[in-house]
Amino acid sequence: MTDVKGFCEPRFEAVRAALAALLGKDDVGASAAVYVDGEPVVDIWGGYADVDRSVAWERDTLIGVNSTTKNVVALCALILADRGELALSAPVAAYWPEFAAAGKEKVLVRHVLSHTAGLPDLSGPTTVEELYDWEGVTAGLAAQAPEWEPGTAAGYHALSFGFLVGEIVRRVTGRGLGEFFAEEVAQPLGADFHIGLPIGHDHRVAPLIAPVSLTDEYAASAPFGPEGTRRENTGVTIRVKDANSSAWRRGQIPAVNGFGNARSVALVQSALANQGSAGGVRLLSPRGCEPAWQEMFRGTDRVLGTSMCWTVGFGKFGNTFGWGGWGGSLVASDPDSRMTVAYVMNQMIDRDRQEDHRGMEILMAAYSGLR
Repeated sequence: MTDVKGFCEPRFEAVRAALAALLGKDDVGASAAVYVDGEPVVDIWGGYADVDRSVAWERDTLIGVNSTTKNVVALCALILADRGELALSAPVAAYWPEFAAAGKEKVLVRHVLSHTAGLPDLSGPTTVEELYDWEGVTAGLAAQAPEWEPGTAAGYHALSFGFLVGEIVRRVTGRGLGEFFAEEVAQPLGADFHIGLPIGHDHRVAPLIAPVSLTDEYAASAPFGPEGTRRENTGVTIRVKDANSSAWRRGQIPAVNGFGNARSVALVQSALANQGSAGGVRLLSPRGCEPAWQEMFRGTDRVLGTSMCWTVGFGKFGNTFGWGGWGGSLVASDPDSRMTVAYVMNQMIDRDRQEDHRGMEILMAAYSGLR
């Protein structure tokens, strides 16, 4: 059992034990956090920040959480909707006129947030470097035709989600997604989470570690299509070496390049599980939280090739909503229990080769503390 540092209320001791077990088996370094009623009840970490196990994982170590970032992006949209600045049932083109091209005039904001807009792929970029050109990527999306009639089917918008929601936020507020999040969410909460990491924080970042026996050339598998075959035209291939680069840290790729730790991920999302407030700070009204768990689509996801329930911004699994990231990170919220659980790590697992239950083990351990 690996030594675990931090704070853990006695009733949640199972979470500490679960993280210690993971660090003694599959993980190199990781952190876990649990918030109940918008307040921390678990904030723990352990292991190492590097593959050589020479640098300890500290309280303020940061890690790229990949698609777990999508939860933060969705929260920003819900905040604007709650303020009356963004209508979830309005056409995207009401805020972004160019987007009406190529038959997208009926694509609604909620379609974008629920992965039903028909734009799962980026048709333009073919290299990671092209993702750093916000204007170029969003112009391409505005010109792109949907793959299906919006709202009639779902297909995971792996990269396009962040650009689509981010551009809507920019058109509404005049601020980029990363800037809006920093000023309207992170700063009021004191949350150490960043979409696009300022250069002064690089020394705190634990690089992602490729799955065992693989190198930093390891890339996310191409998603499945509706017949269970691999999708061929998914655009950009992102490797571990790309996600660990300084250019990636500086970029604005809101679907996937958020940096934080379990504490900050759980803190931010706990507002949605706690009727809109966390740490005594109100981000949105209780009613404004409800779209996060209201079902928008249920059925087979055309990209993931599996049965999914999508809400306005999140995956829904039983009573919980949230989403995870490439390699293993996860955040899940339960509005009935007013609990949010987050787990982040540096050791990635390739799910094509090995099942990855680490985040679920932390989540189940947290539930045991509510009994």
